[in-house]
Amino acid sequence: MTVTSTPLALRRARLGVNLMFLTNGAIFANILPRYPMVKDQLGVDAATFGLLVACFPAGAMIAGLAAARVIRRFSSAHTAVFGTYIVAAALMLAAFAIDVSPWLFAAAMFLGGSADAIVDIGQNAHGMRVQRGYGRSIINSFHAAWSAGAVIGGLMGSGATALELPLTWHLVISGIVFSLAVAVAGRLALPGPDTLDDDEEHRAKTSRAPLGRVALILAALSVVALSGTFVEDAGSTWSALFMRDIAGAAPSIAGLAYVSMVGAQFIGRLTGDSFVDRYGARTVAYAGAVMIGAGFLTMLLAPSQITTIGAFALAGFGCATLVPAAFDAADRIPGLPVGTGLTIIGWLMRLAFLAGPPVVGLITDHFGLRVGLSIVPIGAVALIVAARVLPTKVR
Repeated sequence: MTVTSTPLALRRARLGVNLMFLTNGAIFANILPRYPMVKDQLGVDAATFGLLVACFPAGAMIAGLAAARVIRRFSSAHTAVFGTYIVAAALMLAAFAIDVSPWLFAAAMFLGGSADAIVDIGQNAHGMRVQRGYGRSIINSFHAAWSAGAVIGGLMGSGATALELPLTWHLVISGIVFSLAVAVAGRLALPGPDTLDDDEEHRAKTSRAPLGRVALILAALSVVALSGTFVEDAGSTWSALFMRDIAGAAPSIAGLAYVSMVGAQFIGRLTGDSFVDRYGARTVAYAGAVMIGAGFLTMLLAPSQITTIGAFALAGFGCATLVPAAFDAADRIPGLPVGTGLTIIGWLMRLAFLAGPPVVGLITDHFGLRVGLSIVPIGAVALIVAARVLPTKVR
């Protein structure tokens, strides 16, 4: 059982988890605007560079399944904090490695991705623990903090590029800054191990679901989460290409579709908790599926710059609560050890991020990008079926 948390302790912990998510979003985003410079300094072609940076998600895929065991051994808060230190150190090593060897750069990225996957599950697990103390939905606000952190990190990276700051100094500075921030977050976190309170412990023992049912629930929750990641991947990987090649946008405005998606998703996560508390996660997911499907079908059937920007904004808002809802429901599955549901959903999401772009690219090469992106509205239809496993209200 856990030590009873005071309202002050919960407020401090909520601030701490927000810091964890913001730090996680910012720390890796710092290097993204500097990728063109990294490629030039490594002296490799585009294909090789793609393989080198893919070592980050590859590390996450391999190490991600160990997250639940690490959380149970060290607690979710300690896992998130010390894992962030490793991510920061790995990115510093990657900066130094550029002048040494592409293989050392790849190893550093692999280490960073491995730690990042475990941090992701750790901070979500601690966020769920704080949410249980509040007795209402707050998980979406944590993911909004992550989005804000990604924007901060991207701006820092762009600023460092404009100032021609050496990458080594840039990533050392950002690593130290965000390591200090996550150290503060750790001090604010709830103490003790991640165990259930008396009521939850009793429910877990008396309502343990059969293994087959647990597998079906996890499969449905994976569909819920992947419906959100399909939108995110479409925005980050394909939106600018769709704007340029299908909608006829100039290169200077081709990125507006992605901006509209990220901005709408951030707003959706800021407001998502109030919608979930009022209508329930299931109803909000149904509404999100309608927004995603309607937006993308309009864009694919009548492509233009306006419909594309509008579709990505609508889909970004619609998908905002899906990943947090899937994590929350996975964390509540009766009978699973602490962190196991989160680990499985997180691992499958990372698999989708790794495999999604090649699959869409293969379809696009044969049938065109409009057909390739049809995976998004198809995912919205699947979401309507899978969302039945989500709770109708916060428990």
